[in-house]
Amino acid sequence: MNKLTKVGCSALCGSLAAISAANAGDLTVTGGADLTYLSIGAETTGNPIGMGSNINFKGSGELDNGWTFSVTTALANASAFSAANISLTMGGAGTINFNQGNSGNGIKALDDKMPTAWEEAWGTGLNPGIKLVCGSCLSNNVMYSTPKMAGTTFTFTLAPDYGSSDTADKATSNTEDNSGSSYDATININPSMGTELLSGLNFFAGASTIESYNNSATEEDQYQAVGGITFDIGPVSLGWQVSGLSLGEQSSATTYNAYKNQAFGISFNVNDDLSLSYGKHTTRKAGYNNSNVQSGEGTRRVEVKSLQAAYSMGGASIAIASSESTNHLFVNAATRNATTLSLGLAF
Repeated sequence: MNKLTKVGCSALCGSLAAISAANAGDLTVTGGADLTYLSIGAETTGNPIGMGSNINFKGSGELDNGWTFSVTTALANASAFSAANISLTMGGAGTINFNQGNSGNGIKALDDKMPTAWEEAWGTGLNPGIKLVCGSCLSNNVMYSTPKMAGTTFTFTLAPDYGSSDTADKATSNTEDNSGSSYDATININPSMGTELLSGLNFFAGASTIESYNNSATEEDQYQAVGGITFDIGPVSLGWQVSGLSLGEQSSATTYNAYKNQAFGISFNVNDDLSLSYGKHTTRKAGYNNSNVQSGEGTRRVEVKSLQAAYSMGGASIAIASSESTNHLFVNAATRNATTLSLGLAF
């Protein structure tokens, strides 16, 4: 990691000391690159080599009252802007985060918290059609996090106009007016009660409401929820969670308006460098408007499994995943297998 320290600059007029204090702070630069080789069963993959890169700039500083702030800007592939967020930590009063683009606030942070050696079961290149909770993640939003009290942290997130595009300063944006505001709330609990045995036990839950307006069709508000548990004991980590999405009443009788998810994961740290994991994630469609219109289980349920291993060597890591998708993309009896090899480099 390279660390650059900003230096107070001189001014043509005014107080040099005041300007230096106002601009004092730190800027750190981190980044990395990922190389992957993806083999998808007997399918023709063309060029199986993929590459991704990212650079993150993080500035931080302190106010006169002791509060601290940080600003992060992320550049993704081809050095294109990816995300930005501003955090203000108010001592014992909690933290406020303004988020644009990286989808890390609200219940999105809980969409899949299962332990893994490398990636989520669905995130190894198969793209199986898993439906995840998102909440306010599609828009500029603001999130308040409480300080941890008795091992418990709450967050509350607001997106003033759900689904609207990212907005620059001194500008506004809106959707096609079919959606209003969205609201997320989450809770994370570590009930260790001062014991070492329970120090690795965590419960989490979250819910989101998205206001919906549609003058051309009857449509209700959308609801999303997630809850689960993780437990770290020695070198072993276990996790289980469920989630669901209700997308509101749809105008078409052949449109599903709900999804149910279940996920499980287990990982084992062989030593400080080598880890192994197995994970499974299932999405099931539900809720036709017309209860008389149903289809077979194979077209309503996708299941993906992934066995992974990862080995780290300082700033480099090597990972391999063997994954399988059943009823791939909700096609009955469609099976897709993939082996993914990854080389990650970080600075």
